[in-house]
Amino acid sequence: MLFFDHQQRDQLRLKYVEAWHKHRSNQPLQPLEAQIADVILMHPEYHCLFEDSEKLLDRNWTPEDGTTNPFLHMGLHLAIRDQVATNRPAGVSNIYKVLVNRSGDTHTAEHKMIECLAVALWNAQRSNTPPNEQTYLENLQRIR
Repeated sequence: MLFFDHQQRDQLRLKYVEAWHKHRSNQPLQPLEAQIADVILMHPEYHCLFEDSEKLLDRNWTPEDGTTNPFLHMGLHLAIRDQVATNRPAGVSNIYKVLVNRSGDTHTAEHKMIECLAVALWNAQRSNTPPNEQTYLENLQRIR
């Protein structure tokens, strides 16, 4: 199981902050930074968080707070995009295309897929096993 210490967590979060600031100042973005900036753009509710990046880096989001961890949420968007780009697990790209066509936009399609991915990751963490790709695909096909 992969766990991040605070330093690794902060370095990852800093990549989001840097990508957003580069985007906002019209600086050239590396491909991953462009993906990060695009995901942040899709979530205006998070924009204000990036205005005070020092607090953003130190903050913990817990279920008890009743708020969603924006880095987890945006990271799941990036994971879905990576799965679609690589078609791993096999068939996920086709499911994504169907969901985009049905919903009319990528954001909605990604959110539907994120729900299935989050369940797959939660089950894997709970059982201390790799995510079950077959079950994940079956769950995606049900929402398709």
